[in-house]
Amino acid sequence: MKRLQVLFLVALSSSLMLFGCGKKDEEVSETLVQPIVEPITEPTTPEEESEEPQEPEDEADVPPQEGMVRSSLTNEWIDGSLEDVRPIAVMSPNDSGALPHYNFSKADLLYECPVEGGITRSMAVFKDWQNLERIGNVRSSRDYFIYWALEWDSIYVHFGGPFYIDDLIEQESTNNITGCSYGAGGKSGLYENAFYRATDRSAPQNAYTSTEGINSAIDKLGYSKTYRDNYYEPDHFKFASESEPNTLDSYADAVSAKEIDLSKPYPITKTAFTYNEEDGLYYRSMYGKPDVDAANGNQQLTFKNVLVQFAYHEVRDAKGYLAFQVHDTTRGGYFFTNGKAIHVNWEKSTDYSPTKFYDDDGNEIQLNTGKTMICVVKDTDTINVDGNALK
Repeated sequence: MKRLQVLFLVALSSSLMLFGCGKKDEEVSETLVQPIVEPITEPTTPEEESEEPQEPEDEADVPPQEGMVRSSLTNEWIDGSLEDVRPIAVMSPNDSGALPHYNFSKADLLYECPVEGGITRSMAVFKDWQNLERIGNVRSSRDYFIYWALEWDSIYVHFGGPFYIDDLIEQESTNNITGCSYGAGGKSGLYENAFYRATDRSAPQNAYTSTEGINSAIDKLGYSKTYRDNYYEPDHFKFASESEPNTLDSYADAVSAKEIDLSKPYPITKTAFTYNEEDGLYYRSMYGKPDVDAANGNQQLTFKNVLVQFAYHEVRDAKGYLAFQVHDTTRGGYFFTNGKAIHVNWEKSTDYSPTKFYDDDGNEIQLNTGKTMICVVKDTDTINVDGNALK
């Protein structure tokens, strides 16, 4: 429309000039024909109008390779083919004659808890358990360990156990592999071919399993190798992002935690952890020596997170068998990471529900990416952290 107005004014100016207007009129006509100049802008699309610059992703939050996903156990990047693979949970003794263990440095989680006689046992949870020739050694079950294995929908690997495990191990939903009968002579999960006896150890500390043995047992017993509906909760742990790790600096009551001494609750193994400032990991020791992996060049076991979980306990019989209250909402503990510690509270409501850990304000804690060690101790015990007794 404005362009038509310009053409009209130009035409009008030309006609006035033809009729011989005076000088004054000429000045006016020159003013009338001044062009109206407007800037020309390119049309924009709705996408261009709404598009906003995006913040570049931190390298730590970008998969190093296409198809990789975050592990629900460690938050580390793993191959996408492993995302729905069920872990295995392997029972192992901590007797001095059973050490060092084989392939425990490849476990994503490691549990430790007392059994009878003042000794402890461990349970190693592996997400990627393929291609392992020697795992263990493997010893008998205790029922409270089974509950922790169920949290991860794990296939539970053990070598028998007392009759206290019978009811739980015989549940149809408990997928277990055992190398011998247990309790009152149960048969659930019995498949001796999944295990072998090594010649470099003495019985009973020489029973081991392997990827091949576990796969053969799974096929024989008809277990699913992938997570089962209604038994697996992917949001088990809550993790801080790698680009913004949890330093515990936001907690006013956080304490220094460079040395964690569990010799009181674990008087035989004297399990301890030493924090390394250079790599930000806790190094595990037992019997006053580094706890190493015999399958990995005697490399010491390390953990990014350490959780100490106080639990109610009872002595079951004259043999000293223990019971730990795994389902609870009123017990405390401590969370260690990056050389600091805070007090936490934990809860577990059902067999398959995860154990959740909360700070004293009721917020679920954020673990850092990496392996986690969970030490369950009697609620009557204390632990020593940097020379200070904590309970």
